This record gives sequence, structure tokens and C-alpha cells, in this order.
Amino acid sequence: MARDIVETHFTDAVAALRAGTTRDPDLPITAGTTLTGRSCQELFDHQVGSRLLDIAARVLRQEDKGFYTIGSAGHEGNAAVAAAVRLDDPALLHYRSGAFYLTRSAAAGRLPEEGMRDVLLGLTASAEEPVAGGRHKVFGHPELAIIPQTSTIASHLPRAVGVAFAVDRARALRLASGRREDAIVVCSFGDASINHASALSGLNTAAYGAFQSMPMPILFVCEDNGIGISVRTPAGWVERAVPRGIEYFTADGCDLVGAYEAARAAAAHVRERRAPALLHLKTVRLMGHAGSDVESSYRTRREIASDLDRDPLVATARLLVESGLTTPEALLNRYEAVREHLLRMAMESARRPKLTSAAEIVAPLAPRRPERVAAAVTAVAEPAARDRAFGRTLPEDEGPLTLSQAINRTLADALAADPGVLVFGEDVARKGGVYGVTRGLQKRFGAGQVFDTLLDEQAILGLALGTGLSGMLPVPEIQYLAYLHNALDQIRGEAATLSYFSRGQFRNPMVVRVAAYAYQKGFGGHFHNDNSIAALRDIPGVVIASPARPDDAAAMLRTCLTAARTDGSVCVFLEPIALYTTRDLFDEGDRGWPAPYAPPSRWAETHVPIGRARSYGDGRDLTIVTFGNGLRMSLRAAVRLTSEGYSCRVLDLRWLSPLPSADLLEAAQLTGKVLIADETRRTGGVSEGIVAELLDAGFTGQIARVTSHDSFIPLGEAANHVLLSEAEIEEAARKMLG
Repeated sequence: MARDIVETHFTDAVAALRAGTTRDPDLPITAGTTLTGRSCQELFDHQVGSRLLDIAARVLRQEDKGFYTIGSAGHEGNAAVAAAVRLDDPALLHYRSGAFYLTRSAAAGRLPEEGMRDVLLGLTASAEEPVAGGRHKVFGHPELAIIPQTSTIASHLPRAVGVAFAVDRARALRLASGRREDAIVVCSFGDASINHASALSGLNTAAYGAFQSMPMPILFVCEDNGIGISVRTPAGWVERAVPRGIEYFTADGCDLVGAYEAARAAAAHVRERRAPALLHLKTVRLMGHAGSDVESSYRTRREIASDLDRDPLVATARLLVESGLTTPEALLNRYEAVREHLLRMAMESARRPKLTSAAEIVAPLAPRRPERVAAAVTAVAEPAARDRAFGRTLPEDEGPLTLSQAINRTLADALAADPGVLVFGEDVARKGGVYGVTRGLQKRFGAGQVFDTLLDEQAILGLALGTGLSGMLPVPEIQYLAYLHNALDQIRGEAATLSYFSRGQFRNPMVVRVAAYAYQKGFGGHFHNDNSIAALRDIPGVVIASPARPDDAAAMLRTCLTAARTDGSVCVFLEPIALYTTRDLFDEGDRGWPAPYAPPSRWAETHVPIGRARSYGDGRDLTIVTFGNGLRMSLRAAVRLTSEGYSCRVLDLRWLSPLPSADLLEAAQLTGKVLIADETRRTGGVSEGIVAELLDAGFTGQIARVTSHDSFIPLGEAANHVLLSEAEIEEAARKMLG
């Protein structure tokens, strides 16, 4: 391969260096540092390895054997950060962290080529790559405490804050987190990323916690090369963007010693004070953004040359040569030897096995072990603990409960049984939630397990991601369905991908409770009455539960909690707001909606597995398929039709992902006619998936659907004109019944 300008500049610059007086390699390499000459030599080797991995990535791409060329060239100073923190400090790294990864790999006692092979196997999408197994090129390894991240810009910052929060919260709750009590979290990102909403959320959450004297042991590392692909970052902006409450440190990221000392000082601040800090490393970007990037189209020759003059490899080489620790010839010989060896490794990596089937690819996405979940769902707190949690009256002795009461009691049982269960969100603690669903939980279980958060859905889900990754079982609440869209990438890009991109070696179990859907009376509008879940349903592996009846809600919530704990499942639990306090089913005062709370002795027999529906009636003329608010409307319509001699059954899906395919097909075939009553929108709504599921399964009967309109939901009575109605269900049913 022809050498590009970066390699040529490096070899020419090193060849021109002049040796200085010989130093003892075990002494500090310069005054004012603890970094020895020997350590500098080792870090230089990691910097060279990282640079040559970038070269190899381009060679592999040119030969159509590699699939990723975003490199770390110019950012090799992050080797100093890896050297300044502990091997067991969790790290969430961005995609220019090659030198950090190699440095930490060596610190774990691995041979230098092992870390380089990890990266090469990722570049070539080999199934043997140790963390993602060929699914993506990531920096991650469970033995190195490096949590894998994809290229999603800055989306990992809220999770990193959650991991930091979990370190001290686990100690306070006397939970085993697998981390030392004085651990800190390292989170790196670029200067352009600091403007991203998720970065702002992460930084603000850390500052918000620190402002309240809450332990937040996180070291943010902003590697500032002054440009985001082609858009320049204004000089001085990063310093200005750091929130008050986060201690600011800065260094030249091209100066190994300066970067190391600044990183040590920043890490010490975080570790000792349990408070956040940001290390601002001023770096350069060499070789463009990626292999396809033509830098000359948006940067001048002078700008490119100026960055070359700051090349961190040249700077470290100069330090070593002028300290008399080596010679230019020795460095260049070493560089060439490693280059040749690494390119051979690259070609060998390209020949390693690849993923060969869809089954193999999706295997780690969302593993399901229903038998284990069914066995574990019966776990309950000791009788004394339940007595303390519920006082004089156990929930099974209260009589029929509403939907909100059933959820409240189930959460209380979970909190009593597992001190690692955390219930949190906006207004959930002292107020008990906007709708009172979590009322009394903080008083009974304390602020360690039940607490309020700041008003930021990204922060809420980030805390869930971090605490789940740390061995806890987070149950965050999103106050309204519409608010979830503010932070959907925390589920799509972070929660749903972690097990997939780590082959199950990392998991972030969580049960996200969402006050959902429409039909609130006297209150509403678009942001409080949202009926769109399309963005959730297309996220691979995520479980979506949609209970309507109180007894289903209790059983399904237990299933979700157990699946999260047992399988690492990411569950979204949609709670129909309009049914929270519903008591009547058919007639006023009939009290047909509440249901008794099952005692623990009946949890096994009342268990609701993921993906199982519930059937009402045994009619043979028509099957009405529905969920959520549609269940109550469909049951009422079915009773009127039955009184007129028609024979109807109603199927409550209960689970919207995965859909209960077997139960759906069976119910459809029993009548040959299916009416779908779907409260979500006609376009992108749940009914589309139901129709597809039936057709794919070979159903040849009649299918019709009634849905809400493709509209946002207006205030007041106007909402009734765009939402699915009971009358529409009945009219459509009569039409199908002839």
C-alpha cells in the first residue's frame, strides 16, 4: 500500500529527531511527572498500534475485506487516560479510542497483539471478535470493564451517568455490584458530540446530582479535534459548554505527559470527591473522518499541515528520543516491524469465520427462557417483609382492586422481595405519580429504592440503563407516552442493542412503565393522550406489555420484572391511563372491572407468559381482536351483539411485541372472521402487524379493522371524532356478521 501523507510525515519527522542525554527508564521522563520513561515507551507502543490499526482498516477496505474506517489517528493521546485510571474503572468509549483500548488490554496482562487482533476481527466482521462477534466494530470487552458502544453520537452519556450513579447507590443499598466502592466511570466523546441532546442530558444530569451533593463519580473526556466531519467547532466552545458543578480540567492531548498528569488529577478529583469532572483533551484529527472522507474539500492545506505538525505519535517519539531512551532509527525500525506484522494479522483476520445465518445473528438479541421465568416469577418476600410493606392488610385481602391499585401492590411486592429494585421518575416518590400509581412506595421503602428524578426522559432512561448494567432492576416511569419519544434512542440505540453487540456478555434489564394511550376525560391534548407506539414496535427484542384488566396487570408486571432479572429483557409496560380507576364494565355500579389480587400461593397458576393472549367468550361467529382500552369497548359491544343472537368472542392480545401469534391464529380459525379493534392509528398502528401475522400464518378467512384516525389527539370532546369508538366497533362487527 502506498504511504499516505500522515505516514510519510511521521517517518520524516522521526528521522529528523536528535537524541538527548540518556536517562534511567525507571525514573520520571521529565520533571513534574510521575510517568516513567519505561511507561512512556509502553504507551508509545500502544499509540503506534492504534495508528497502524487505522492504516490496516484502510487497506482492508480497499481490498473489500474490511467494513469500518473511522479511526483514532490524532487521538492517540487517550492512551494517557487509560494509564491514569484503574483497570476496573468502567469505561464507555467513543469510536476514536483505539489507543485507550490497547493500553487497557495490555494493563490486563494480555499480549499486545491480542488487543490489536480484537480490533482487526471487528473491522473484518469476524464471528470470532470477542465482544460483538462480527455484528459491529466496537470497543468493548467484559474482562477490561469496557462497555461496548456503537457509533450513535453521544447516546452513551446518559447511560454512563447511570453507571456512575449506581456505584455509590449500590453501596448505600448494600448490594453487590461487582465494582469497588471507589470506582469511577470514564466516558469519552468528541467535541462535536457535546452539542447533541443526549450529551447535554448526560452532562446536566451529572451536574444536577452534584449540585444536590449526590455521588456522581464520572470522568467525562472530551477529545476535541476541532471538527465534526466537516463542521468546525468554535474555539472556546467546549469550555463554555461544561455545566457548572462539573470540575473542568484541560490538557494538550498530543502531549502524552501533559495529558497523563491532567487525567490523573481529574480522576483523583472524581475518585476522592465522588463528583463529576470533565477532561478537555485538545487533539487533532488525522486521515480525515473516515476512509471515504476527502478532507481537502473542506479544509485548507495549511490546516491539514498544522494538524500534522501536532501529530501525537511524533510528539511522543520526540519525548523518547530527546530523553535518550531510544534512537530515531530504533523507533522507525520498530514501527516498520509492527506495521508489517499487523498487516499480516489483518489479512489473516479477514479469513476468519463470519456470521452465516439469521439465527446466529439474532441469537444474542433478546434471549428468552420462559421456563426459567415461570419458575422464578413466584419469588416473594418473606412474610415478615410483606407485613412491613403492606401493614395490616395484605393486597390479596383488600378485595377487588383497580388497575392502578394492582400495579401499585405489585411494585410493592417487588420492592419488598428485592432491594435491587428501583422505582423512579418524575413525581413518582413523594407525590406518588401524577395518577397516584406509586403512592406510598417511597414512604414504605425509602428514598434509596423509590426516588424522584429531574425532568428529562433521556436522563431517566440513562439512569435505568446504568443501574441495570450494574446488577440492579430499574423500573423507571415515563409520565406520558408522548414523552417517551423525547428519549426513544435510549431504548432503540442503547437498551435494545447492548446484549446484541456484546453477545449477551453485558445486559441492561429494565421495565419501563409508561402512562399510555388516550380516552382521559376532562384532561388531554396531544401530549397527554398519545396513541402511537409504532416507534416502539419496530425495535428488535423489546417486550411491549399492554395490560387492560387489573389481574392481568399484576401478573404481567411480575412477568416483566422476572424476565428482566432472569433474561436481561428490556420491557416497556404500557398502562392505559383511562382504565387506571375504572370500576364498571357494562352498567353503572356493576363493579365489573376491578379484580382480586392473587396471593403469592397462586402466582404460578396465574402467571402470564410473554406472548400469550387472553380470550373472553366462546362465540363461533366472530372474533374481535383488541388490547388496552379496546378491550372494555369490545366486551361491551360483544355483549350487545350476543343479546341479539350473534356469537362473538373477544381476544385481548395483552402483548404487543412479541404478538401472541399462536393464540391469535387459533382464535381467528375458530370463527373464520376477525375484526381488529385498534385504538392506535390506522397507519403504523398495531392492526397492521396483526393483519400481517394472520396472512403470514395462512389465515384465509375474513379480516376487517377499525382504528383511530391518522391524527394527533385534540382537546376535549373533539378527541371523540378521531379516536376509535365503541359504536364503530359494533357497527363494523354487524357488517361482518351480515
